Amino acid sequence: MDELKAQGVDFIKIQSLIPRAGYFAAADEAKKLGLTFVGHVPDAVRASEASDAGQRSIEHFTGIFEGASSIEDRLIEGPKSVALKVDTFDPERARALIALMAKNQTWQVPTLVWEQGQWLIDAIDKTRDPLVQYAPAAWKDRTWPMFVREIIATMDTDPLPVRQHFVQMELDMTLAMFRAGVPFMAGTDTAAGVHVFPGFSLHDELALFVRAGLTPLQALQTATRNPALFLNRLADRGTVEKGKRADLAPLDANPLEDIANTRKIRAVVLAGRYFARPDLDRMLRDVAKAATEPDAAATANSSRPTSGAVE
Repeated sequence: MDELKAQGVDFIKIQSLIPRAGYFAAADEAKKLGLTFVGHVPDAVRASEASDAGQRSIEHFTGIFEGASSIEDRLIEGPKSVALKVDTFDPERARALIALMAKNQTWQVPTLVWEQGQWLIDAIDKTRDPLVQYAPAAWKDRTWPMFVREIIATMDTDPLPVRQHFVQMELDMTLAMFRAGVPFMAGTDTAAGVHVFPGFSLHDELALFVRAGLTPLQALQTATRNPALFLNRLADRGTVEKGKRADLAPLDANPLEDIANTRKIRAVVLAGRYFARPDLDRMLRDVAKAATEPDAAATANSSRPTSGAVE
């Protein structure tokens, strides 16, 4: 923790396999050093404990459905079967956990697009998606096939209908938390294993927020205003106002009428530079060309999936 603070990090990320004692030691040290800590709820820790320990945000709903289960202790100690989470879901426990998250203002970054891609990996075929042209060869040739095989073998072991039901439960949990006052941010996680396309998949995440029950404006705020608020930077970014950074994406259609209109990008203003549609199209052609190179993104993440999330 001292080393990371010396490096000037914005926050510390907690991972799934950190031991229970190590987690609480890290939480205590973060408080002493004035560091924000975020990330997974480790396998050996309850989501309620993480919230009370001061974890600022929880990613991928880690620990949430365990905490909403009537057998939370068993799920913490042993396999976190999707079927068990579905069968033992306790609405009263869920309401209590949601109330705690709202009280502590524990942010959620559910990465719904990643969750859907993982739990339904054998039912969603994106190999013919036009966006594949922008994926580095290393992902298509090595990373994606490896993760698909491993996820099917170690995670997606329950029947498809059970996993489909769980994906809907995640959408329902999103809306229940949001209505209770739990703050949300948009995120997609990495591209490994589930054909997440960096940048493009953020639009899918916004659409899933709307599908869950948020309005298009509320979904947009998870990717604009809310992150600025989370990072304590709302004074100079996050909304379109005089005096703020003009990082903008003018659109050809109103996203408040249809969230899919966020994809109709006319131009981009970034760091004081204006990129017209032809400029953006040229960049995309360059990306597609670079993606065919054998060494493109050779450093693409090769972590093993743990507790339903790849980092």
